[in-house]
Amino acid sequence: MSTELPWGYLVIAALIAYLIGSIPTAVWWGRAFFGIDVRDQGSRNAGATNTFRVLGPKAGVPVLLIDIAKGFLPVRLLPELSGLEPHSDAWTIFRVVLVVITVIGHLYPVLAGFRGGKGIATSLGGILAVHPGAAFVCMGAFLIIFLSTRYVSLGSLTAAVTFPVAILLIFHETSPVLIVFSVVMCLLVLYTHRQNIARLMRGTENRMQLAGRNPDRT
Repeated sequence: MSTELPWGYLVIAALIAYLIGSIPTAVWWGRAFFGIDVRDQGSRNAGATNTFRVLGPKAGVPVLLIDIAKGFLPVRLLPELSGLEPHSDAWTIFRVVLVVITVIGHLYPVLAGFRGGKGIATSLGGILAVHPGAAFVCMGAFLIIFLSTRYVSLGSLTAAVTFPVAILLIFHETSPVLIVFSVVMCLLVLYTHRQNIARLMRGTENRMQLAGRNPDRT
C-alpha cells in the first residue's frame, strides 16, 4: 500500500466521478415517466427538491435516493482501486477531492447542458462516504429546521453550517484535510443558495408542503 497520491489514477477517477455526478437524475426521470423537464417548472433546477415540487414524492423520492447514491458510490468505491493506504492523508485527500468533483458534476452536468441542481443530496452522499457521523448530524440539523419551518433552503443552509461545526466541536477532528473540506463544502452550499438567502432575508421564500406538488422556489 502506498501513501503517495497516484496522480494518473486520480485524474481518471476524478473524470469518472464527474460523469457520475453529471447524471441528470431529475431531468431523465421527469422526461421518462412524466414527459416533463423539471428545469422548465418550479425553481427550474435539476434537483430532488424541485422534483418533489413539480412531480411530487413518487418522483422526488427516487431522484433523491439516486442523487445521494451518485455522491456516495464514487467516493466509496474508486479509492479502493488506488493502491493507497486506507485512512492515510493521501487516502483522505483522494476521497474529499472526489466528493467535490462529483458535486461539481451535479451542479454543472455535461450530460444535461451544464444546467444542474444545487448539490445537497449529492453532497450528503459524499459526506456519508467520508464521515458518516458528521453526515448524520447534518441530516438531523436539516430535519429539525425543515420540519419546524418547511423551508428546504434554510434546512440545507443549516446543515451546511453544521458540517464544519460537527467536524470541529462534536467529533474533534484534527485532520487539516477534513477541516478544510468541511469549510469548502459549507461555502459551496452557501454559494449555490445565494438567491435563497436573499429571499429568506426579504421574507419572500416559499415553504415546501410535506406532501404533493407545491410552488416552493427553493
